[in-house]
Amino acid sequence: MLRLRSSLRLRAHALGAIVAPLALGVTAAPVQGQTDYYNTDAGRPGQIEDALVLERYGFELQAAPLRVERARGGVYSWGVEPELAYGVLPLTQLEVGFPLALVDAGPAGYTAGLAGVDVTLLQGLNVETAIPALALGWGVLLPAGALGPERAYASVKAIATRTLSWARFHANAQYTFGRRPGEQSADDHSHSLGAGSVELSRWLAGVAADKTFPLRSLLMTGEVYARKPLHVGQPVEWNAGTGARYQVSPRWAMDGGVGRRLNGDDRGWYVTVGAAYAFGVPGLMRLGRR
Repeated sequence: MLRLRSSLRLRAHALGAIVAPLALGVTAAPVQGQTDYYNTDAGRPGQIEDALVLERYGFELQAAPLRVERARGGVYSWGVEPELAYGVLPLTQLEVGFPLALVDAGPAGYTAGLAGVDVTLLQGLNVETAIPALALGWGVLLPAGALGPERAYASVKAIATRTLSWARFHANAQYTFGRRPGEQSADDHSHSLGAGSVELSRWLAGVAADKTFPLRSLLMTGEVYARKPLHVGQPVEWNAGTGARYQVSPRWAMDGGVGRRLNGDDRGWYVTVGAAYAFGVPGLMRLGRR
């Protein structure tokens, strides 16, 4: 009976994370803007992203994506990942990120530094019509910095987005290749693995729903996802989150989100805040028209 109640409580929390933000959109004020708020990215504001990619020759600078996570015992970790994305080909987006992390070590103080170099290629497979929009992503976290991994870790991601008249729905599935840190020999010490301040996952799968308010240049979203940490012996984590993305000006978009782990002894929470600047280079656009 206790196990049944715990399962029902978990599902109720997850459903609430998706439904609650959809009811809050009516409070935002209208603003003149474009559609960058419509394209969600991993970590901005939630972990689950949509299948849209940048238009060819378009740039997006993620200027200040910040993630703060609090674990049991009041231990905090902070991460900022400046990132530049470029529409290198039709339906093809290249991203390069430089995650910077600060990890609270309790009485021992804290450690801070670069946590690798993150390179991702996102390929859209189609434009959404009668079937969902589909995309595939290939990424690699390169060893760099004091908090980066000691070897490269490659990953692959599948994304699907379905748009209905009243909401959009997204599904993500990701897998990371490479030896687990706990499987290394005693003299092969690993550094922290991070992207921002988020530890790498062996696999991650989840769904999200969002509601857009075009006249207000606002998107509200909620998500539920599970992840298996890359480290040996760590259980599967269930997480739920909610957030919003808002078009401040034709080029600037802001976002923020909150989330919480739903199972285990360490039910920590996290907060994300970010900004993105979209722009184009006229010379590249003219060259592409030739």
